[in-house]
Amino acid sequence: MLRHLRTGVIALSNGLDRLAGWAAMGFLVVLVVVVMIQVIARYVLNAPPAWTEEAARYAMIWAGLMGATLSFKRRFDPALFNGPKTATGTARGAALAVATGAVQALVVLVYLLPILWHSFYGPGMNPARSFLLRHSRMTAEAMDFSTVLVAVAVPLMAVFILIHLAARAVPRWPSAARWRSRSCR
Repeated sequence: MLRHLRTGVIALSNGLDRLAGWAAMGFLVVLVVVVMIQVIARYVLNAPPAWTEEAARYAMIWAGLMGATLSFKRRFDPALFNGPKTATGTARGAALAVATGAVQALVVLVYLLPILWHSFYGPGMNPARSFLLRHSRMTAEAMDFSTVLVAVAVPLMAVFILIHLAARAVPRWPSAARWRSRSCR
């Protein structure tokens, strides 16, 4: 049972990582193409379209947030202390590795859980004042669509990173065979 949970969480994390990678690449391509259109229209035609700046901004938001999930998955995210990833053979090394992982996980949770919470609940636990619901009532200035299509990237990024965090923790869970062997000693 524990092995299935472990493989399921890791497979989900890997799948979301692939999805985020493709999304980040796609939005980067959109960003570059739209900026090129804007530069050509501005300096060659002297008439830049208004929508290009807004489209580039939204593509940058999506590419940046999906890129953040890729960075976290690969441990390229900035860290104050990169302690040992695994036990170094001693009890002290094992304790340091566990403590480092726990502190890093706690920092991620302290940062992401409020973001995720306020995406769905506003002040006074009012869903109508949440980040996403406020954006659902707003439209982009130059392009006619709801800005919730951009804002949804924020809670999506938080969920992806939380799943990657769970996948980081799962390999440390002992397998069922190891539990049985420990209890039989």
